Amino acid sequence: MSDALPLPPRPNLEQYKKLAKDFQRVCKSGDPSAVRDWATRWAETIARLQRVEITSEVRIRIEGDVRAIERRWRKFQQTNERAARCTLADAQLFVAREHGFVSWPKFTKHLESLARSNSPVSNFEAAVDAIVSGDKATLKKLLRDNPALARARSTREHRSTLLHYVSANGVEDFRQKTPQNIVEIAKLLLEAGSDVNAESDAYGGGSTTLGLVATSIHPQRAGVQIPLMEILLEYGARIDQPSAGGNGQSIINGCLANGQPEAAEFFANRGAPVDLEGAAALGQLSVVKSYFDGNGILRPPATKQQMESAFLYACGYGRKEVAEFLLEQGVDPCLRNDAGQTGLHWAAYGADVDLVRLLLQRDSPADVRDEGFHATPLDLALHLWANSPDVAERERCYEVVALLARAGAKPDAAWYEEDEARQCVAEKMRADSRMLAALRGKMLR
Repeated sequence: MSDALPLPPRPNLEQYKKLAKDFQRVCKSGDPSAVRDWATRWAETIARLQRVEITSEVRIRIEGDVRAIERRWRKFQQTNERAARCTLADAQLFVAREHGFVSWPKFTKHLESLARSNSPVSNFEAAVDAIVSGDKATLKKLLRDNPALARARSTREHRSTLLHYVSANGVEDFRQKTPQNIVEIAKLLLEAGSDVNAESDAYGGGSTTLGLVATSIHPQRAGVQIPLMEILLEYGARIDQPSAGGNGQSIINGCLANGQPEAAEFFANRGAPVDLEGAAALGQLSVVKSYFDGNGILRPPATKQQMESAFLYACGYGRKEVAEFLLEQGVDPCLRNDAGQTGLHWAAYGADVDLVRLLLQRDSPADVRDEGFHATPLDLALHLWANSPDVAERERCYEVVALLARAGAKPDAAWYEEDEARQCVAEKMRADSRMLAALRGKMLR
């Protein structure tokens, strides 16, 4: 994912030079609130130049952008020793990186090229806008007039081709959109000569369009993820390449790690290799069992780490039989991942009543907190109950909460007062008699 901020229409290089100088002054002030104020002015200016009305919804988005800018500035300071000197060059680099460019010179070159009509950069950017808006006619004309566009790359840090943009993944956040005609858009690009197996530098490099589509929530939510993957395979996309990011993870495991089980199933049905972790997440109990000998000993090359990961995947994807089998093979029910989450955390967040019951019976701790949100399984179940649009899922949460409460779990009132989102959950709890009963371990119908 790229957190790059959008450029306003007709961006002016002189304005950005002034913006960098302003930030240099903010940096020298040493006042954290000054960074926040500067970021707010910047985000509001971009919105205004885009002629976006500052509604309450837009204000929330701007506040999110401001928090992200502050967070990235702190990281920039930690990873750039010179940042404490507050030089103009460092301020310029930070501004450039906020728009997705590796350096100020590359950013300024992009702005200068963008200012020229019909330049390679302006044509590429226009084509990207056409892709994410579903404007097939404009894209077709641009490709006809500029055939080289089909294989051109973004000047931003991720260096994606136009085809990568159909994934709504790994590119600029504000361009992560999936129009309903994205399959037609992809086919148009492929027929124009786009390389279906080209790799972008998103997520550290090695990201193909197929891998990005398979791990992207946007085409999945739009209901076009499977058809989009089918058209990519039709034009020669390889399923034997690692998933997005080039971290060596198989495409099936990449899907599972990004919450895309339907995509993982899609690849498994087309012959992509399924390892112990993938089999566990997909509920393929017979395949999971094949990794153990008659004495229940794990067969090489599978490792204990993979077995433990498989258990967590089974809990996260509601595969009770697989989770039970792995517990019988010696997996510790108190096992925690790198984020401090147990299988019970994952099962509770999935509102899986049977799996939660099993894990509690096997003495999985009901009140352990993870390391990211300091949340217990109960907290995750309550969050899901308060925010899920799925009525059936919310109904299951009542029973999950009751099971956890009977096991001794209780909400920490102080934790719920730490931020606004948790406060909203607490207010909903207090206003719901069924949930109050569930928190006492009782079920009201």
